Amino acid sequence: MTNAGAPGMSAADRIGVLLVNLGTPDAPDAPSVRRYLAEFLSDRRVVEIPQWLWQPILRGAILTTRPKKSAHAYAQVWTEAGSPLAAITRAQAEKLQAALGDAVLVSHAMRYGKPAIGARIDALFAAGCRRILIAPLYPQYCAATTATVADAANAHLATLRWQPALRFVPPYSHDDAYIAALTASVETGLGALDFTPDVLLASFHGMPERTRTLGDPYHDQCRDTARRLSDALGRPIEVAFQSRFGRAKWLEPATDATLARLGGEGCGVAIFAPGFAADCLETLEELAIRGREQFEAAGGRHFAYLPCLNDAVPGMAMLEALIRRELAGWL
Repeated sequence: MTNAGAPGMSAADRIGVLLVNLGTPDAPDAPSVRRYLAEFLSDRRVVEIPQWLWQPILRGAILTTRPKKSAHAYAQVWTEAGSPLAAITRAQAEKLQAALGDAVLVSHAMRYGKPAIGARIDALFAAGCRRILIAPLYPQYCAATTATVADAANAHLATLRWQPALRFVPPYSHDDAYIAALTASVETGLGALDFTPDVLLASFHGMPERTRTLGDPYHDQCRDTARRLSDALGRPIEVAFQSRFGRAKWLEPATDATLARLGGEGCGVAIFAPGFAADCLETLEELAIRGREQFEAAGGRHFAYLPCLNDAVPGMAMLEALIRRELAGWL
């Protein structure tokens, strides 16, 4: 493959910024979900089981049963603008473009599904961007998320004769701008409630326990984020991990079990997902809908889900601060 663009570009080339989130199916139907899951769950960093063992399981039981169930879940949160994750990430890119001005060209991509990272790198290059900053929207580092973005970007560069220069925004789990944005967002969410929660519950995406023993800093960074946010808010925060999958041991405590316990204890709960840059299936369906059902089934009465940073002012101010910092020397 060759690059588009004319030779002999000047030193005043535009700078590209590419926001990257996890991904989403094209539509809330079983065929679209099947295509998405096949790509997502075939990533060797996402499922660290030998492919000769994993692929028959994936192509058999999982891709024949799970897409229909997941499509039903997606249908409950789908909007006129499409997938919430896609719509919000697009809005984040548009607002960041307005904040950074014409010297920078901002785009967005999904690690799995569309728009693909490689296609967006090509588009930025064709638009004159010879330097591209890639921003994985994962505050806490995990090989199954952050590292896969670098994998995809570098694999695409390997197909190009004329390569742009790449930088990556590092994980920002303890960054002051991130903690400040979370603090403002949670305080706003709490201020809109008609009850005072007894418990603030931070739900992070789960990972198999073995990822921790193999060296991922993810668990510790999630705990560190919660501790820093607790200090900023001046009140304790419980931590749990959601989205367990398969039979392996996952990080604990589990969000569903925690909600059942808190509901049985009669606690009022406000739950939020600080590891997600944008609301998506895992927050809007798994937490706000099913999480409430689990909590109320256990006897709980007062439950609230607080939105992610999304494209609201605190989150956008944080993104702009992070991007401007990483563009130092370029911009």
